[in-house]
Amino acid sequence: MLDLTPQPFELDPVEMSPVEVIRDLQLHRLKWSLRHAYENVAHYRRAFDAAGVKPDDLTSLADLAKFPFTAKADLRANYPFGLFAVPREKVARIHASSGTTGKPTVVGYTARDIETWAELIGRSLRASGARRGMMLHNAYGYGLFTGGLGVHMGAERFGMTVVPISGGMTERQVQLIEDFKPDVITVTPSYCLSILDEFKRQGLDPRKTSLKVGIFGAEPWTNGMRTEIEAAFDMHAVDIYGLSEVMGPGVANECVESKDGLHIWEDHFYPEIIDPATGRVLPDGEKGELVFTSLTKEAMPVIRYRTRDLTRLLPGTARTLRRMEKVTGRTDDMMIVRGVNVFPTQIEELLLKTPGLSGHYQVVLTRANRLDEMEVLVEATPNATTHDARAAAAVLLGHHIKEVIGSSAKVTVLEPGGVERSQGKARRVVDKRALE
Repeated sequence: MLDLTPQPFELDPVEMSPVEVIRDLQLHRLKWSLRHAYENVAHYRRAFDAAGVKPDDLTSLADLAKFPFTAKADLRANYPFGLFAVPREKVARIHASSGTTGKPTVVGYTARDIETWAELIGRSLRASGARRGMMLHNAYGYGLFTGGLGVHMGAERFGMTVVPISGGMTERQVQLIEDFKPDVITVTPSYCLSILDEFKRQGLDPRKTSLKVGIFGAEPWTNGMRTEIEAAFDMHAVDIYGLSEVMGPGVANECVESKDGLHIWEDHFYPEIIDPATGRVLPDGEKGELVFTSLTKEAMPVIRYRTRDLTRLLPGTARTLRRMEKVTGRTDDMMIVRGVNVFPTQIEELLLKTPGLSGHYQVVLTRANRLDEMEVLVEATPNATTHDARAAAAVLLGHHIKEVIGSSAKVTVLEPGGVERSQGKARRVVDKRALE
């Protein structure tokens, strides 16, 4: 693994600034962002007026709670460019979501926004353990998805050599890792497992690669998966967080020396945690839904954007800036099975603790005789070769799910390779109940 012996390096001064200095900066920038949104975006002007608030009503950070939330539905309702706060010709780049559940969400960036984004990617890479001159194998998808291009431009600005392989072509991923000998890989955690499988298929030892750091994001992943990846590749596995509506990757990042949550780049994004049911702001330390307000975005400011990600805010450690705990799930991928709230990450934690089971899984929900049924499809590890070993693993996982989560599940253990693979975000849940 990467040598973590302390060494001289340059941090952005804000990363180690006193908390009161950071709060003063946030208040100053928040006033600008609210005014910028109100004066230049019709949606925010209508929303603020309907809530009976004006930008000047914000005199403290706590006053932000008076302002209305922004949801993904608002982005879709203003498709494509209705939330832009600058003339379209001043927008230097446009990204968008896949739109698989409706109209895509579109985001725009001025040239200055792109500079800020690149700077924060560089800050995130440095926090992850990357150094100037290292080679980065970038397996995030390119195109309208923010991951590939976002990481690419930030890494180049930071001073790294970038291999823009994007997602897919798993056999070639392994070949280039073997041939080019990169130091760092950026990839979704689920696709990293597919790359790991390809190493094993080719009879190669992933622990002998040149990789020192893996930076993983775009989907929730557990500390159990971190342990598996670190052991498999003999490298550090670090979490990066972002979403296109707020900027893209690089909103928050773990520090490799602590791996104890993701430091939020609070000089550009103001975080809140709310009760997802009531919208009430919760104090630091309590778990709820993460909400972000942009502080410096020009093309498309976002005010109190509900991310649907579940986490909590914690004090800074390796940096002064506050941390967010690893995302444990989302309010919109939560499964309700016979009245019990279930998150895919809960199942992942349990299966990774079960001998004989791999990290490849999928949850299938069906409804028979008006009752919900949950089946967990999971692959056996190559060493779980006998029918009895796999049956025992299925029984044990089913028992753990019932005891820990409180819901019954049928566990089906498949041969290695039996769960569908993803080249980006994994499809963890298949809900067939609406079709039955």
